[in-house]
Amino acid sequence: MTSPSAPRRPGAGALARIGHTAPALDPADASPHAFPDGGTWRTEIPSVEGPEALAVVLKESARLDVPIHRISQGSGVWMLTDDEITEMVEACAERDIELCLFTGPRGTWDTGAATRTDSGGAGLRSRGHDALAGCVEDAVRATESGVRCLLVADEGVLWTLHRLRAAGVLPADTTFKVSALIGPVNPASYAVFERLGADSLNIPSDLTLGHLTEIRRVSRAPMDLYVEAPDDLGGYVRMYEAAELIRRGAPLYLKFGLSRSPGIYPYGAQLRDHTLATARERVRRGRLVLDLLARHGADGGMSPLGARLPGELQRFPVPEGD
Repeated sequence: MTSPSAPRRPGAGALARIGHTAPALDPADASPHAFPDGGTWRTEIPSVEGPEALAVVLKESARLDVPIHRISQGSGVWMLTDDEITEMVEACAERDIELCLFTGPRGTWDTGAATRTDSGGAGLRSRGHDALAGCVEDAVRATESGVRCLLVADEGVLWTLHRLRAAGVLPADTTFKVSALIGPVNPASYAVFERLGADSLNIPSDLTLGHLTEIRRVSRAPMDLYVEAPDDLGGYVRMYEAAELIRRGAPLYLKFGLSRSPGIYPYGAQLRDHTLATARERVRRGRLVLDLLARHGADGGMSPLGARLPGELQRFPVPEGD
């Protein structure tokens, strides 16, 4: 890999020839944080909805030489059989890739009508005790099958799962990832999610570079960021900003999403062809981002493959007796 010490900014040499020099980067904007292994960025392929899609991703990543630290799924634990979960766990373990599955009932998939209104109601949050309990059931079931990363779309679910982790009900090395659909948009909310138990946090892809710097002044919890966002998250494409996103947001997971593509949640066989095609294309998008980083001399600093833990983070005290 190329050294990250002197990255080249896009178009810098050509523009300088005609007098268009780029403004100097402010060293104060750079994140002072990194993953425990010393790396500043990792990779993630999202929306891998089952064993067949996972096999496609693994084959394509080998063909295109795309290193993968984490693979995540969006339909939920409850949309997979025990055998499917086991197959995904084993396939990821063979390649030292972290597998992250989404926890249970969410507001958009229950009987709540408010999520269908223009306001969106409470969004993906889990409504009532039974929905919360369903997320807990998913977490217990997934971890019993060897899953060690869980996606969460509700602050109460996050805090509950963190307490269960602290109590030993869930394995101590289980990590919790905050969904992009409730991702924090300011430094204060980011810090609160960290203290509720989050180990990495999706932030919306429309946050500015300045917003990333503001967050990094209050928290070192890893960020997850779609370099290309799905249409339901805005469809933003920020490939040319990848190096600066890492510089400002480290430690950062680069997520290779896909715009201009219909949604696939909850996944079923009726969506098979589309799901496999988009899984393959997400890996290709990752190759494009990695090529850009290499072209600009900014591809150094990637965490070693197999790295998954976030390091020591700030937490609210867990009540005694939990």
